[in-house]
Amino acid sequence: MTTKDFAIKWLVYALALLPVWFLQSFVLSRFPLFGVKPMLLPLAAVAVATLEGAAGGAGFGLAVGLLFDAAVPGFPGVWILVLTGIGLGTGLLARYVLRQDLVGCFLCSVMALAIIDLLRILVRLLTGAAPLEAMLSLAGRESIWSLCFVPPVYLIFRWVFNRVPKATVL
Repeated sequence: MTTKDFAIKWLVYALALLPVWFLQSFVLSRFPLFGVKPMLLPLAAVAVATLEGAAGGAGFGLAVGLLFDAAVPGFPGVWILVLTGIGLGTGLLARYVLRQDLVGCFLCSVMALAIIDLLRILVRLLTGAAPLEAMLSLAGRESIWSLCFVPPVYLIFRWVFNRVPKATVL
């Protein structure tokens, strides 16, 4: 794969991320269901990691983490580390344990959302922000609502994956 092909490939992935980010930030955030808003950016990182593997997943997770960190208030830099790790782990799982398809993406999305919610709950437990039962209820509703968007997010990035240049194996 040439440098030009490499640049075009990741530029197209970045462009495909824009409607996902727009949907999360400007459309679905205005219409919460059961009092929660879905998280689509982590699903995008998982979808690309499922398709591209560990290195591509970690790199795209880093980029999505930068965007997520800029869009969501909280601890600066945490989302960059978390989504890079999720991208790396998802890429490894999808490549060597699961299949690189919608089912693998869905299973990795469940795990990614569980990790994110676990971290958020631990921080809030340490600060005493809310009782555990309320946080678990909120995390469950948010995860279920977010998982409803795995198929469309995966299909966007699968469409890109089928059309961008692939590495040549000699």
